[in-house]
Amino acid sequence: MTEQTETDRRPAQLHRLREERFEALIIGGGINGAGLARDLALRGFQVALVEKGDYASGTSSASTKLIHGGLRYLENFDFRLVFEACRERRTLRRIAPHLVHPLPFLIPVYQGDPRPLWMVRAGMWLYDLLALFRNTGRHSILAPQVALEREPELHPEGLSGVALYWDCRMDDARLCLENILGATAAGAVTANYLPVVELLREAGRSAGVRVRDTESGAEFIIRAKVVINATGPWLEQVCALAGDHGVKLRPTRGTHILVPRINHGEEALYLTAGGDGRLFFVIPWGELSLIGTTDDDDRGDPDRVVATEADIAYLLAESRRHLRNVGLQRRDVVASFSGLRALAIDDAANTGRTSREHRIYTDASGLISIAGGKYTTYRAVAAELADLVARRLEKYGAELTATLPLPGGATGKFSRYVAQQTPLLARRYGCADATVRRLLGIYGSRTEAVLALTAAEPELLQPVVAGSTLLAAQVVFAAMSEQARTPEDVLRRRTPLALERGCGMAELAAVSRLLAQRLGTTTATQQQWETDYRHKYKDIDDEN
Repeated sequence: MTEQTETDRRPAQLHRLREERFEALIIGGGINGAGLARDLALRGFQVALVEKGDYASGTSSASTKLIHGGLRYLENFDFRLVFEACRERRTLRRIAPHLVHPLPFLIPVYQGDPRPLWMVRAGMWLYDLLALFRNTGRHSILAPQVALEREPELHPEGLSGVALYWDCRMDDARLCLENILGATAAGAVTANYLPVVELLREAGRSAGVRVRDTESGAEFIIRAKVVINATGPWLEQVCALAGDHGVKLRPTRGTHILVPRINHGEEALYLTAGGDGRLFFVIPWGELSLIGTTDDDDRGDPDRVVATEADIAYLLAESRRHLRNVGLQRRDVVASFSGLRALAIDDAANTGRTSREHRIYTDASGLISIAGGKYTTYRAVAAELADLVARRLEKYGAELTATLPLPGGATGKFSRYVAQQTPLLARRYGCADATVRRLLGIYGSRTEAVLALTAAEPELLQPVVAGSTLLAAQVVFAAMSEQARTPEDVLRRRTPLALERGCGMAELAAVSRLLAQRLGTTTATQQQWETDYRHKYKDIDDEN
């Protein structure tokens, strides 16, 4: 079955936001807001969600792109958090098998390390136990020589052994987007590029918001019985609109870089920084390796968070320290990105006590705010929030998000699905097997909806520019069925080209032109899109 993608759906969504009164209105289209919107919509609630930029354009597209049980939390005896994360990891593999994939990790242990081999071995057994021995894969301890054959970039001097364990990689931006799409399919009204400029009250109670449409400049009111602030690092700014100026967050900056491939095989490396003892990853990412992350306090403007040169230098230096024959320099950085973790302060009187777990706040007007949390457990957080909203409204419905696949997730065992669908779709639409496999890895069971666009317009099966992996059909599909409004939406979050060599600069003009045609925007808007994108990504592109 294909989707109707003939017209821009935004005007109809904006009309509904103006005219209807909702039971729940969510501010923020990151993973917490998106997950909550889907949960509530599936329970039968009248739900709206607004996002000031694009979905996942903040922290939710700047993660380490892992779904993991939280091995490092064992050191803090956060057994409940690890147990929950392991359970949610299994759930996400079931409902989004096209986006969440098993990934092996290697932890090298050296003589004199603060975590000796016996401690790491014990941690591995405890990790499997908390996963009820249903981990993604069983751990093992590799002898030094065996480990060096698998990953020859490790330093052999003083190597005691290497722990092998399993977690999962994922596409964070698309996982967030598919929750938005799932919410919309279940009846929610969702719209991006609608910043909230005012919180409304009736008889002292939260009753809705005033938003500004950044595309037209028009402002309008959205009314709702319950308003939820799920804005991540912008949480305190939204609370301030309600007169609450309390400190609820300790934001920390997490920076990642992408460099030419370091990983010899498909295993990720989990390393301990020599300077400060932080743990960081070196993850295979196609032809590149993803290195991260940092963890630095940052109370700056969340709209202006960037990877600093100090962050980049730190990650390069620690990679050189740990890996032989890896002489990474600044010029080797293909791309970088940074986001703010909205860590919840456990005790507002003690801004030093923060937690990786979430915290829910409710102010005197009834505004609900969610802080903290982690990608792996977003669905469980959404269920808890949905229960709270249901109690507030005295309306209940079954929680379905643990069993219903996300859009694109109705594949069953993904490797089998790819093997079955690749020759069928390649033959049906006249494209290469490699193209189909790549599309299946992005869209899963929605892949045919993308390719079906080419039946009426065969030219959409061509790359947007010669040599690109991006098909014109993907741009049209992003605009008509995935609420993409700018080239950056397409190149950074609907696809990952902005994080690859060239940063999508070669595709920019063609993507901009296609979007302008489908969305009916002006030439001036198209030119502004391109200027904004070049300004944001030019530094990385110039370095390479």
